[in-house]
Amino acid sequence: MTRIASLRVTEIFYSLQGEARTAGRPTVFIRLTGCPLRCSYCDTAYAFEGGQQLSIDSIVERVAEFGAEYVCVTGGEPLAQRGVIKLMTRLCDANYSVSIETGGALSIAEIDDRVSVVLDLKTPSSGESQKNLYENIPLLRAKDQVKFVIGDRGDYEWSKSQLLQYDLAARVDDVLFSPTFDSLPAATLAQWILEDKLKVRMQLQLHKQIWGEEKGR
Repeated sequence: MTRIASLRVTEIFYSLQGEARTAGRPTVFIRLTGCPLRCSYCDTAYAFEGGQQLSIDSIVERVAEFGAEYVCVTGGEPLAQRGVIKLMTRLCDANYSVSIETGGALSIAEIDDRVSVVLDLKTPSSGESQKNLYENIPLLRAKDQVKFVIGDRGDYEWSKSQLLQYDLAARVDDVLFSPTFDSLPAATLAQWILEDKLKVRMQLQLHKQIWGEEKGR
């Protein structure tokens, strides 16, 4: 008997996308359980453990109940579970606009071409920047996005150096600079970007502006 593929899921919920290119769009979020990283500014540590084992069929059925166009697969680190590749393909086959938020420490090579990748390159203040998998950068396409979460001036200068070294603004349509929610004033980051005339998109976490820090929704 063929084993039904399944994934450990922390939660499936419907909200407004708070980040990246589709910010503000009603979106179904599939938050998978587990992550190999322990970033200092992580706001989803509750997804490191626990969760519920669900078949891919049941996940797709649950997503359909919300009637949304956009689906975001997130975590934790969604690529830590191999079954996520099959899940995303199933969602694309069902004509959803699918994105994945990944921490950048695991390969994106097997992700369905129809999925929009939001690749988070970890900055020094995260404590995990040494785990960035730079082999992912040549795999990025124009529709993908690269995100930097910036906590201080050192993070900013490091992110700027990555932007230039890998010519990220030419490789993807959107390079996202995001201030940490509670340690770097948004106006400060905005001023740095303007002074250096960087070809990036500054973003704030819209969901936290609406609902506060608790789970961002």
